[in-house]
Amino acid sequence: MPFAVDDLWIGRRLGPVVLSDVDGELRLLAFGRAAVQRARVPRLEGAVIPGLVDRHVHLGLVDAGALADSAVVEVHDLGWVSSIARNWKINPPTGMVVKIAGEFLTAIGGYPADRAWAPPGSVRELAGPVDAVRAVDEAAAHGHDLIKAVLHSGAPVLDVATLRAIVHTAHQHRLPVGVHVEGPGQALRAFEAGADILVHVPWTESLHDDLLMAMAGSMTWISTFAIHGDADLDRALDNARRFLRLGGRLDYGTDMGNDAYRGRTPTGPRAEEIIALGQVGLHGEALLASLTGQPGDHLLLNRAVYAPLPLPGSASDVAVWVNQAQRLTGALQEAATL
Repeated sequence: MPFAVDDLWIGRRLGPVVLSDVDGELRLLAFGRAAVQRARVPRLEGAVIPGLVDRHVHLGLVDAGALADSAVVEVHDLGWVSSIARNWKINPPTGMVVKIAGEFLTAIGGYPADRAWAPPGSVRELAGPVDAVRAVDEAAAHGHDLIKAVLHSGAPVLDVATLRAIVHTAHQHRLPVGVHVEGPGQALRAFEAGADILVHVPWTESLHDDLLMAMAGSMTWISTFAIHGDADLDRALDNARRFLRLGGRLDYGTDMGNDAYRGRTPTGPRAEEIIALGQVGLHGEALLASLTGQPGDHLLLNRAVYAPLPLPGSASDVAVWVNQAQRLTGALQEAATL
């Protein structure tokens, strides 16, 4: 069914458009205010954008059903029992896309093996490179989307050879490696091993500009600012500002399910996280790209979200917009009944 919307953003702002669903993909039929006014089709007063991609969640710690009609359309589960995570990927809750890392790969006795929130089977403790290769090969064979390794200096950490075996084997399978780094020198170790992603912006140490520049050329960071407070948050914000100024890429992620600071993270878009992205320098289209995964010039109907508000600019406006947004499919169903 063709329909009109006041504004559309798909990596670039198109303004008023007429769209149609063709086999699940939104196709542009006309654009410009005059063309929209001439079209005799249902009209949505507001804006449409791609849905949010939360690149750091733990679905096992939240009520995934609460995401059903939220602006979040894709989540990346970064650590859980592999068999459960594989079921999320095959039978995603609430119509989302779910990408998975499977088990946390850590050292013998390493974080988070000693945490009450990590159920049996969610942590794989590696004795050396042979274990690392086997773990990554198994993840690849079962269709995992990325590999998650842990370097947490408050507990035993992976040695150089084991960490490099994780990265090398993952890259042989064309899988990216995300690393949880916590403690002095651990971010450097992840970079030197060839990891692709830091799953949290570093918050326990201030990184030197030379290291940030090198990282900006090869790594992506995931934000997770709102799980921190006080000095930890200040360090994370400062590291991220400088990383972005040096050309780094920062993606939105909330660590949904984490309750380390100020209670459990909310299920859905997190306003504090979005506002923090603005504080480090992301606004307008750059902020929307961080939230949505930098989409191209096409959009699937089931990955689009709508709110009866103008397209936002500032981070605070974006936070309001996405928390009032719903899946476009639901908005169209409501419009069809009017």
